[in-house]
Amino acid sequence: MAPKKATRGTGSTFLFLCRHNAVRLQMAEVLLRTRFPGRYEPASAGIAPSGIHPLAIAVLEEIGVSTLGLRPKHVEEYLGRSFDVVATVCGQDEPSCPFFPGGRQIHRVFSDPSSALGTDEERLAAFRNTRNEIDSWIGDAFGARC
Repeated sequence: MAPKKATRGTGSTFLFLCRHNAVRLQMAEVLLRTRFPGRYEPASAGIAPSGIHPLAIAVLEEIGVSTLGLRPKHVEEYLGRSFDVVATVCGQDEPSCPFFPGGRQIHRVFSDPSSALGTDEERLAAFRNTRNEIDSWIGDAFGARC
């Protein structure tokens, strides 16, 4: 029996993976959905999901991106499903970056802004930087059909 497709729309199915599903994955999922509505069906999951970082929500909303419906998800929610693209965004300092079989595999490192130190403004700047890097990557890498 063939694996089920991840979602029921018409776009390419896309799974972002990392450890916590709290910052980078949430940004990637919502930015891909927002930039290319209907073209991709993004999802995200972690192997040890934790709550979405409030600064991740703040920096997405400050550029007009809706965060409604975002929630941390465990990779087990997607077992038995197939994806066209599976992307990991773990850094080199994250030895437990998950692997999900099937689909085209992509690995792109983004720093985790939740580990940023400093003033509130410096921490917010780290989240903005990661958001901007992810947004640029999405536009460059997936602007042409993946």
